[in-house]
Amino acid sequence: MTHYLYLVRHGEHQHAEHGLADGPLSPRGRRQAAALADRLSGVPLSAVWHSPLERAAETARAVADRLPSVSPEPTALLFDCVPTGMTPDTPAAFESYFGSVTEDEIEAGSAQMADAVAEFLVRKSGDVHELLITHNTVIAWFVREAMEMPDWRWLTLNQAHCGLTVLAQRNGRPWSLVTHNDLGHLPFELRTGLPELPPV
Repeated sequence: MTHYLYLVRHGEHQHAEHGLADGPLSPRGRRQAAALADRLSGVPLSAVWHSPLERAAETARAVADRLPSVSPEPTALLFDCVPTGMTPDTPAAFESYFGSVTEDEIEAGSAQMADAVAEFLVRKSGDVHELLITHNTVIAWFVREAMEMPDWRWLTLNQAHCGLTVLAQRNGRPWSLVTHNDLGHLPFELRTGLPELPPV
């Protein structure tokens, strides 16, 4: 008996290039969500949870259109957030990231992710397949938690729009990372959302 968590970042949203925090999916984001729905169409999902933000809710609806037996449910535990601030072992290179983040935002994000871990990274009986449609930082925190990495490691884990990460836990065993940021269902032109890396 295995508990599977399918972690998906929402599709690209329409106003991302204008710096707006939320919005409906862009035409490319809708194609990403449709490709994700096709990818998951054979999975016997037990539940679909999503961030209340519009871009995540619309991605969840695209999946539900292909899987009418599931009804996506919003949860504030999957909101975009900042799970930690600088810690004593965080590399100094990440200090600039926190320049515009307030202590209140960090405190709220830390509390949210503690509750999210307690809700979703808990072994359930039987074969369970849960889909969480959320945000890059939330997925990074779940992976970091499951792999028992240092807190700051969430800063190094990135997820493309509608990339698929799968965690699994069998009875009596720790969580395992089955796949991270799998983009096999997305053609090259739909692979967006990852940070630009300098040429090597």
